[in-house]
Amino acid sequence: MSMHMIHGVQVHGKSKQKKKPGWQKAEQEYRAWLLKNGVNPDEKSKKKKEFVAYQTPKQVIRETPRYSSLATSSARSDACAKKESPKYTGTKMLGIGQLHKSNAVPVFCDQDAIDIAKMRRG
Repeated sequence: MSMHMIHGVQVHGKSKQKKKPGWQKAEQEYRAWLLKNGVNPDEKSKKKKEFVAYQTPKQVIRETPRYSSLATSSARSDACAKKESPKYTGTKMLGIGQLHKSNAVPVFCDQDAIDIAKMRRG
């Protein structure tokens, strides 16, 4: 495998970043700054952060007032009764036709049923 070079840049593989001129002076200034601020540069990288386990706070349970529901033995025991669903009781409607998928259509005469059947078939 040969290394390919494009304008002096290595295409694949890892290479160290080259340091710019004057890096030694900058590093000395940085070390001096660290010492001035109370950090020893040699121990800085060795020092590891201590892991502090997260402690969950105690769970606080709030007292919730409980209200009793309507007594069924009262005079109006049907106050919360479920309403009956409406039902067609007439004689005009013959049935329910289906135009498309879940589109239900009421059928009132034989001609309506024939028209719906023709519309579905084309």
